Amino acid sequence: MKVLVLGASGGMGSAIVNELTSREMEVVAFARTKAKLYQLYGNNSLVNIVAGDMLNGMEVIKAAEGTDLIIHSVNVPYAEWAEKLPKIMQHTLNAAKKHKTRLAIVDNIYGYGKNSGKKIKEDQPKQAHTRKGQIRLELEQMVKDSGVSYVIAHFPDFYGPHAGNAILNYYLQSVAEKKRSMFVGDPNILREYIYTPDGAKALVNLAIHETAYGRNWNIPATDVISGKQIFEITDKLTNQNGKPVIVNKLMIQLLGLFDKNMREVVEMFYLTKEPVVLDGELYEREIGPIPKTSYEEGLKETLRSLAETREQEETVNGPV
Repeated sequence: MKVLVLGASGGMGSAIVNELTSREMEVVAFARTKAKLYQLYGNNSLVNIVAGDMLNGMEVIKAAEGTDLIIHSVNVPYAEWAEKLPKIMQHTLNAAKKHKTRLAIVDNIYGYGKNSGKKIKEDQPKQAHTRKGQIRLELEQMVKDSGVSYVIAHFPDFYGPHAGNAILNYYLQSVAEKKRSMFVGDPNILREYIYTPDGAKALVNLAIHETAYGRNWNIPATDVISGKQIFEITDKLTNQNGKPVIVNKLMIQLLGLFDKNMREVVEMFYLTKEPVVLDGELYEREIGPIPKTSYEEGLKETLRSLAETREQEETVNGPV
């Protein structure tokens, strides 16, 4: 199988490329920044690097030539969702139609709306109450109306190597750099964070199962965990004992006065108070065990990767 991974330089995209090549599959890694792609995959003979723009439909079609599967793991800043995500999805669907490839999509939990008070199954009615949740539902409908053979996988918040824009990685980045850290939301609330290599394994497993297509799948994390439990683990891993700054909704609103992307975070703050927790029963029944790395191991590897990336940047650019 030859697979085109769109968004191959992101946290989940890079984990997917690594998972595919670990299974000896040939990959076309597509993202905007050629230098980052070469940094990630320059030594991997199974990866064909293609730098391109998802807003250029012809570049996406060209990248998909000769592939059997397209994996869509592209994201853009919140402030650009309404303008860019529908165009990106349409270009992806056009490429899949042109080359008669299947399509696997990395999706989030926004479309489900507020927490129902129990674990969310795939048949839970989607009642998005935020604009970003509504956009996700619009994209999903585009896929279902396209005639393309698809798999849509819903994931909770990510963390892991190269997951730089993930909410938990903001905290972990500062821990790795031994700086005063910030944690978004109530640290007493139990929430889900999925380790990106686990999510990648689960998605690839879906993509190679014939019966998975034409359906939505929920992929939960290893377990729920509180911010305080995360602090205990990272303190033990780093021999640090620094209390993070707890970022609340008011702080986000104030930052939003100066930063349009932070303004967009405000409507998603409900997820830090009433987290959506996914039910993986369908996946486990029809596909197999959900990959589950312990938080101790996942946080350890993420901190190691962040520290390594920091050292590489300092080698090239000098101390920051």
